[in-house]
Amino acid sequence: MSSRPSPAPHIGVLGTGSYLPHGTRSNADVAAAAGVTPEWIDRRTGVRTRHIAAPEQAASDLAADAVRAAVAAAGIDIDQLDVLIAATSTPDELGPSTACRVQALTGARNAVALDVSAACAGWLFAAKVAHDWLRGSGGARYAAVVGVEAYSKFLDPTDRATAVLFADGAAATVLGPVPDGAGFSDFHLGSDGTGAHHVLIPAGGSRAPAGPATLDARGHHIHMDGRAVRDFIADVFPRLVRETLNRNDLCLTDIDAFITHQPNPALLRGLGEHIGIPDGRLVIVGDEVGNIGAASAPYALARAAAGGQLPRGGRILLAVFGAGVTWGSALLTWTGTPAIRVAPLHTRA
Repeated sequence: MSSRPSPAPHIGVLGTGSYLPHGTRSNADVAAAAGVTPEWIDRRTGVRTRHIAAPEQAASDLAADAVRAAVAAAGIDIDQLDVLIAATSTPDELGPSTACRVQALTGARNAVALDVSAACAGWLFAAKVAHDWLRGSGGARYAAVVGVEAYSKFLDPTDRATAVLFADGAAATVLGPVPDGAGFSDFHLGSDGTGAHHVLIPAGGSRAPAGPATLDARGHHIHMDGRAVRDFIADVFPRLVRETLNRNDLCLTDIDAFITHQPNPALLRGLGEHIGIPDGRLVIVGDEVGNIGAASAPYALARAAAGGQLPRGGRILLAVFGAGVTWGSALLTWTGTPAIRVAPLHTRA
């Protein structure tokens, strides 16, 4: 008589960690080169400061510190990681994967390391990969998912559409088994490649390999159609919230925290008010770090956990959107996991 297979475990967040490089740029620091005033930046974006990697720091260096912090918060050893996924648009090199660099830096010798590229939506895409990996692979128990960007290496300081918004940082989550009724549910991801030209680094890949012409054309900087991106966000964020609530027969007040990508704090606040999200439930961190791409949503999650904004058993709605264009949503029932923030604050919660 054959025994029934064990049900797949529920997968949730066991620990979070983040890393911000020590260097900072205030609005006053970036305003003159971008041809605007500090007051214009504050009014139009809500960003007040941004962290900047040192010349010798690459994306993997930032990511490694965030992964170490998340692993410590989860209370496991680094060599217990079975999977290590990095989500980034600013890899150390075109190849190998930045996750392999992070693996070497952290000593996660038993982890399968790979990258996921979905721009600012990348962390949730990577979390979906890790979630399904842990549920479908008999022996794997723990995965680290890190979002990281070193955007400052790719900014044109005279371009006000990008220089005032983008910055550097990393945030990681350790995923693993959680009790029944907790963890992730209702992942919904999407993309529309016809909008890929709205935000991109046009040179350096196989379409336009690096050379004198691409350097002269500033093709290795981030190019963004700000109006098109704003219109996309204004459409997709309310839609993600509405559709997630409808699919799960929930209302706005059933959600304890809304964790989103942080493209522009001023825009995000306005959309939150338009949607009707209750005061204090939309977590906004872009004012203190700017747009850190794939690290934005996990940084907001870590920041909220460290600040006591996520009640044990609370229901979190995750919504992300980015270049490609890409978008995604999920529900996460919180299990009271700790967060460790490192650099420049060196504080633990």
